[in-house]
Amino acid sequence: MSTPHVVVVMGVAGTGKTTIGPLLAAALGVPYAEGDDFHPPANIAKMSAGTPLDDADRWPWLDAIGQWAHDRAGLGGVVSSSALKRSYRDRLRAAAPDAVFLHLTGDRALIERRMAERKGHFMPPALLDSQFATLQPLGGDEAGVAVNVSGTPEEITERAVAALRRLDSAR
Repeated sequence: MSTPHVVVVMGVAGTGKTTIGPLLAAALGVPYAEGDDFHPPANIAKMSAGTPLDDADRWPWLDAIGQWAHDRAGLGGVVSSSALKRSYRDRLRAAAPDAVFLHLTGDRALIERRMAERKGHFMPPALLDSQFATLQPLGGDEAGVAVNVSGTPEEITERAVAALRRLDSAR
């Protein structure tokens, strides 16, 4: 990519944001921030109990991610965030206008299987339906790309880097 952007790796739980994010950051030569680390303890407790977050829960979390992205403006970085709704992405863009989004997409059965296989994560597979119900894919006017999560993490990362480079060339 010609200019260092902050890339927000987005998608429903289980798409591999935490796996692909660090690989993408390494490929781009920029730092990575795990979006889950920005959640306040109350959000983690709520999700651990199987209760979906509401917008009031998400605003402080998104603001913290947005501040990190703002601080990385011109330097580049990769951060994970479900960013499921347009309004969430708008909030992130308000803090970091040059941010671009990498939407990790995939077949529900694959994502559910991956969620069931992970160990020690606070987001239970039971909340996947609420994630898909909330998801608003990137709009044509949003700076970002969608990449399918089938294949190995390395294959997904290669596709992501190529898609982001094409996006950068078109901007």
